Amino acid sequence: MPHLEVADATNKNGCVILAGGHPEDSSYLQNVIEFIDYSVRLAVDAKDLAKHLDELERACVAIILGADCKTDLCAAFLAVIGERENKLAVLHVGADKSEKRIGGVNIIGSIELPTHQGILMNLLHKAEVHNEANSASGEDMRSLELFRSLSGNSRSTQKIARMIEQVADSDATVLILGESGTGKEVVARKLHYHSLRRNKAFVPINCGAIPADLLESELFGHEKGAFTGAISARMGRFEMADGGTLFLDEIGDMSMPMQVKLLRVLQERSFERVGSNKTIHCDVRIVAATHRNLEKSIAEERFREDLFYRLNVFPIELSPLRERTEDIPLLTTDLISRIENEKRGSVRLTPAAITALSHYAWPGNVRELANLIERLAILYPYGVVDVKDLPEKFREGVDISQLETALPKVIIADSDMGSVRHVARLPSDGIDLKEHLCNLEQELIKQALEEANGVVAHAAKRLQMRRTTLVEKLRKYGMQRGNESPVI
Repeated sequence: MPHLEVADATNKNGCVILAGGHPEDSSYLQNVIEFIDYSVRLAVDAKDLAKHLDELERACVAIILGADCKTDLCAAFLAVIGERENKLAVLHVGADKSEKRIGGVNIIGSIELPTHQGILMNLLHKAEVHNEANSASGEDMRSLELFRSLSGNSRSTQKIARMIEQVADSDATVLILGESGTGKEVVARKLHYHSLRRNKAFVPINCGAIPADLLESELFGHEKGAFTGAISARMGRFEMADGGTLFLDEIGDMSMPMQVKLLRVLQERSFERVGSNKTIHCDVRIVAATHRNLEKSIAEERFREDLFYRLNVFPIELSPLRERTEDIPLLTTDLISRIENEKRGSVRLTPAAITALSHYAWPGNVRELANLIERLAILYPYGVVDVKDLPEKFREGVDISQLETALPKVIIADSDMGSVRHVARLPSDGIDLKEHLCNLEQELIKQALEEANGVVAHAAKRLQMRRTTLVEKLRKYGMQRGNESPVI
């Protein structure tokens, strides 16, 4: 079988390697794969496959094993893949649609010929998700998990990010204010992560979820026999957080007697366990949070004024999601990435669906958005969700026909389970495709650079392309901020 002359895979969605198989099947698959804008390489033996993998690096999306691939040849292909540190997703031509793991290699799905381009697109998207999750470092995973709901380009979000940067390295007490679900713990964790205490413990405690008579023991610990049920000595949260950060969530729900004891600890940086008279000194950075209006609680004599001023050294107030709806596109992308990295599936939303979500009031804030994304990933696994697919309450008051005027949608059957995929259709008066794609590419590049703080290498990774390719595109579009160029 002759080798194909293939353009650089980074100019397309990526490259797919067809390993073995009947020539007619390979020719058919090549045509379909290239039609959906992936490049193709053929591997007739294990040596070919190893060569292609070395040349393509991260540009390889998936390896497709042919249906009539001989047992020995198939084993040789799997051995080459298994030797790689980041094991790529593998698809198999055949009727068996179950996922398998052979010799440490993931067979994530199968392709039954003839196939439908929509089904193949979803399988390749599933492969991309698998590869991204498989190659993500522990640090990347932790960063994504901790900071996911602080994404956004709104003024309020950018202001919060700057405030975190300013106060992170100090030991100043921080009070985080905002409605439930706005991401107060996310901010607290980010403060800790960027502080000099990041290598020590971050210890959270919800002051409103623990009964008042048990909260003292939870915070300060107790000695054996201090009260009924204290069968052994126990360390409190202050001791656990020594050298690190203690996050006091829902501080506004703390009882008045406990507020007095907490104030003393904040002033003296020392405490005693319940049932002990031994003073324990602690080096703890305090971050507190509440959804309540503490000044109103002070007026109602439900919160101590002196404790409020002790906590309110550096206040950070989080805006509700309804006041920063311009953050929803980035938040959605971030939340989808979280699901993908946790290997819980994936989903994509059309621009019309994103616009519809921007009209919703979001009483549950980012937490509600996260729940919606998880629900959609279950309902439409690896599919594309349009505005009509959203639950009814997210479509109330939205003129769907107006959202679809700019770029109408056509529905295409997408799988043997009867699901559908929504793709763009040309408007009646046509469209300048080259200009449309250039504008889209520039917007995505800008977004990647912003998320990567201007570091081209990191932005290229987000866009799944080589750094040199991204540099060429930046020069092509003349993209830089004033006199400040991105970091090459």
